[in-house]
Amino acid sequence: MAKQSASDSLKESIRLLEIRQEEEGRELKEQFRATYESLKPINLLKISLKELAGSAEIKNTLFETVVSILTGYLTKKMMVGSKSNPLLKILGALLQFGVTSLVAKNAESIRNFISDLIDRLFHPEAEEVPETK
Repeated sequence: MAKQSASDSLKESIRLLEIRQEEEGRELKEQFRATYESLKPINLLKISLKELAGSAEIKNTLFETVVSILTGYLTKKMMVGSKSNPLLKILGALLQFGVTSLVAKNAESIRNFISDLIDRLFHPEAEEVPETK
């Protein structure tokens, strides 16, 4: 077998470098496409919503807010109804605001109370029977 000449060796090195350049070019283009896709506004919004949905703190805060607003609204509807008296409407709005604020401030206590109540209803403790002698 004949020794490779310097020019043959150089040509082989150039060919290998061209192949490597082509592969790296493809990888760079693919990375560019992936980055472009991830920076689209709709994808940024989707990612943000997924992160929000996964946050327990935000879920709790949202739940507390919805419950307090709903409680205030239902209280107003029960007390005032659909009367057209402007004074009753104002009193109803004040009552709704008061109940909403009260529930929002005490959401954790209310949640614990309801949780304990549900536990007692569905998992009643066995009553201790006093022993007779």
